[in-house]
Amino acid sequence: MNEFQIYSPEEQLHDPLFTEKNVRVFLKRDDMIHPFISGNKWRKLKYNILEARTKKKNHLVTFGGVWSNHLLATACAAAKFGLRSTAFVRGEDINSDVLALCRLFGMELIFTDRSAYRDKETLYKNRFAENPDTIFIDEGGAGESAMKGCAEIVQELQHPYDHLFCAAGTGTTFAGLLKGVQLSGLGTATLCHCVPVLKGADFLKEEINSYFETPPSYAFHTEYSFGGYAKTSTELLRYIGSFSAKTGILLDPVYTGKMMFALYDLIRNDQISEGSSILALHTGGLFGLLGMKEQIAQALKEG
Repeated sequence: MNEFQIYSPEEQLHDPLFTEKNVRVFLKRDDMIHPFISGNKWRKLKYNILEARTKKKNHLVTFGGVWSNHLLATACAAAKFGLRSTAFVRGEDINSDVLALCRLFGMELIFTDRSAYRDKETLYKNRFAENPDTIFIDEGGAGESAMKGCAEIVQELQHPYDHLFCAAGTGTTFAGLLKGVQLSGLGTATLCHCVPVLKGADFLKEEINSYFETPPSYAFHTEYSFGGYAKTSTELLRYIGSFSAKTGILLDPVYTGKMMFALYDLIRNDQISEGSSILALHTGGLFGLLGMKEQIAQALKEG
């Protein structure tokens, strides 16, 4: 069996809103790929791990915050594929639930002040320049290898869709989605929608466009950041609670919750044409819920 084989079904969602607006909505369940290397994290790490094998390197070095799903995925992937892992962690030594799991998977954690953290290349070189066994993986897994892995999403699709939705932090997964559509020949038949989770995210367009000689057209929805990265609101948390209670599918407040909120809002306000078939990508990252469990509990209690 192919050790990189994944399970990511396309699940149709049912809601009175979709019936009223005559649209069909599906969720690609990348959250089901693996309990810890879930969603786009598996896709982003795949070619980094293959590169490590090809170059006979055995140590993944990466970066992230104390609640980083990327760190957890890297720690688990390294353990699964017989590699070592180290992470430079932004901020003070806080034993978050996510970092506790990283440690269980054998990851070494190097806590780094926020000023030094900004220069990741220097951090890596100062610690590992003399170590030929290491592979540098940027924060969130961003990079060409990650984009290549994410482009494979489109090859897996069982049906054609008029619209594809994706949340964006670094923009790598969305760029991969665009690349996959481009390579598939779908062209203008499918419109890709980017939902940035950062405030003032227009700069992400440059990151996304940098992967293309001639950037394709896409929709860019900046109005659903809810204040910025890892920021939220009572409205968003109640929406996530309502969605999860109706579907049995968890969303996180950092990425997928914002994306699905945007999708519902655009449908409600007739920004998606009647008769459309829509696919949203569930990028996993559900452990982000743990960092906001008190806020979630309070929002749902008040609701």
